[in-house]
Amino acid sequence: MTNVFVLGTGRCGTVTFARACEHIGGFTSGHETRARQIGEARFDYPDDHIEVDNRLSWFLGGLARRFDDDSTLYVHLTRERSAVVESFERRWDSAFRASIIRAFGHGIVSRSADWSVDERRAVCGFYVDTVNQNVAEFVAGRRSIALQLELLDEQFVPFAEQIGGLVDADAALEELRVRHNSSDPVVGRQEPDGSDQL
Repeated sequence: MTNVFVLGTGRCGTVTFARACEHIGGFTSGHETRARQIGEARFDYPDDHIEVDNRLSWFLGGLARRFDDDSTLYVHLTRERSAVVESFERRWDSAFRASIIRAFGHGIVSRSADWSVDERRAVCGFYVDTVNQNVAEFVAGRRSIALQLELLDEQFVPFAEQIGGLVDADAALEELRVRHNSSDPVVGRQEPDGSDQL
């Protein structure tokens, strides 16, 4: 195994998963480490690296072109749908300029007018379904596994063993119990470079 890419919608435990991966020996890991890059630099991940980045779901063609299927594992990380939808709804009005849900609601779905509060849930649901369908189709013909946030206590150690990593199970499972990047309340967000963004 050379590289592991964890794909998903966001709001599904990606920060928590990345922190747990720090306890897998033989791999580096990170969360959105190349998210501010464009072009080929977007894909400059080191070998033996676990990258957790929901925005990679929009760069699947570039990943497939850059990384050999035989030495890459894709992880489709999910969370119970309604919890993801509600989390995105709570973040809709955040001051974070690079909000993926607003980018989807006004850019991918081409709409310049504001969405009403009542309409936002449907937009969030459409986003979640779209990303999960895109990822599922992409990984279907590739080496991949599906993990679910609510089941990571059972699934994480087998995942680490599958990629050949030496996992500190106690430390990783303890990390999985910590809520990172919570959307309750909608304040505070870290830019990928670590600078605070409200």
